[in-house]
Amino acid sequence: MQRHGGKILVDQLVALGVRRVFSVPGESFLAALDGLYDVGIDNIICRQEGGVAMMAEAYGKMTGQPGVAFVTRGPGATNASAGIHIAMQDSTPMVLFVGQIRAQDRDREAFQEVDYKAMFGGLAKWVTEVNQTERLPEYIARAFNVATSGRPGPVVLALPEDMLSAMADVADTPGPLIELAPTFSSVAQDALHWLSGFDRPLVVVGGPHWSAQAATDLAAFAQTQNLPVALGFRRQDYLDNRHLNYVGDLNVGINPKLAQRVRDADALLVIGSRLGDIETQGYTLVDPADPHCAILHVHADPGEHGHVYHPDVAVTADAVSFTRALSRLPACGTDWADWTKAARADYDAWKTPQDTPGDVKLEQVIAWLSDNLPDDAILTNGAGNYAAFLHRYFVFKGHGTQLAPTSGSMGYGFPAAISASLEHPDQTVVCLAGDGCFQMTLNEMSTAAQHGATPITIVVNNGRYGTIRMHQEKHYPGRVSGTQLTNPDFAALALAYGGHGETVTKTADFPAAFNRAQNSGKHAVIELLVSEDALSTSLTLSGLAGP
Repeated sequence: MQRHGGKILVDQLVALGVRRVFSVPGESFLAALDGLYDVGIDNIICRQEGGVAMMAEAYGKMTGQPGVAFVTRGPGATNASAGIHIAMQDSTPMVLFVGQIRAQDRDREAFQEVDYKAMFGGLAKWVTEVNQTERLPEYIARAFNVATSGRPGPVVLALPEDMLSAMADVADTPGPLIELAPTFSSVAQDALHWLSGFDRPLVVVGGPHWSAQAATDLAAFAQTQNLPVALGFRRQDYLDNRHLNYVGDLNVGINPKLAQRVRDADALLVIGSRLGDIETQGYTLVDPADPHCAILHVHADPGEHGHVYHPDVAVTADAVSFTRALSRLPACGTDWADWTKAARADYDAWKTPQDTPGDVKLEQVIAWLSDNLPDDAILTNGAGNYAAFLHRYFVFKGHGTQLAPTSGSMGYGFPAAISASLEHPDQTVVCLAGDGCFQMTLNEMSTAAQHGATPITIVVNNGRYGTIRMHQEKHYPGRVSGTQLTNPDFAALALAYGGHGETVTKTADFPAAFNRAQNSGKHAVIELLVSEDALSTSLTLSGLAGP
């Protein structure tokens, strides 16, 4: 049967089980929009391509299936590049379809022409252009396989508009590949035997490939062996933080005592994580040239072994399968009780709120959220010092409750919250955002209103790019440049977008404001007017500012 390329493309997405896509429409992929007309795939229409890509990336994080995005050529594609970078650094499966000029006009610098292989080459896992209509099923099936295999990541497919509108008679490629995961039982036993020979081991878990069952398995393994477990940057929902073997996360504002514990460890069992820049505090906690400890590295991509650190033992396995195998092993007999208990005590002390200046104390707001939100509430954020309060004081209870960019991308939290609210409409979704962070993507409030998403966004307003101001005062004290902000009335803006908006000026007023926002049944914004003096969980402007 003859179909145009757009119909072939969309029918292939149906065959692969795609339920939702994110897009900003463009004339370069009109045939694909036509293909989406009546197939039952939910097309979330966004306001800017950066939001498109971030929503799709968040979908990939939540489901483990590729988040699918459509953007137009030229400026549409460049706008979406931020989301591609997030997906690459966060190891998130994603497929971005980009409209392209007609093939016959290539290399003439036609309207909005871009060489996407060159543009996305260093940002994506695979980039290509589909120039033959009859090969669309082949390319799309391969894109989904590449996006999910090994270390997951983003794939970009450029679609010339004449290729999409052309007719072809071609069958769809069958659905997703079915892979049988090995048990790794003997390998896990060898790994535990190796670990049993050390006095101060630390388990570090992160990266992609996680699930609720994996969190249960990790808890069982940690409890049986009585090992301390530290989670990677913004992977705090991989283990219930109330578990007595959880000892904190390796984030930007790391607990100094946990950092010291990494230095003191004589062995690291690294599962899933790349043990990257943030986890190692700029590669200072563990020196790649001369590690102070033994390392056993478990990762799905064999190319990660020796990429930065040369492990003593390398295991090529996905984190979920390997953790399942570890959870089935009996206690090895080595006593790590005192080491683990001390590490947990350090975490308990660290999450005890430390008072900050001002009438709105963010540490108390986060503690209230941690104590009062349902265990399955989803928390999202972008980048900024405000996020350090969330990392430090919020106790994550279950898998799938944290959506945040390990790439440190500002503006991510709000699109991610919309995506989460659409995927899990019965769960509470809360976005924490700074005043600078929120303004990068707040136009997507239109998307939330149009599609019925109801996230509650808490905007921490200190009138500045606080993180940069902090570093400014550290390196160039008293010379403020480029970090002050003039902000809108965020609560009024939420009302203008058809949502619920409130401003909180005292900590005591927050719980009631949150309950009103939750009961509104709309997307909501609660603006917190915090002190300009509160730079982070432990630093004040007055303590850093120069004369």
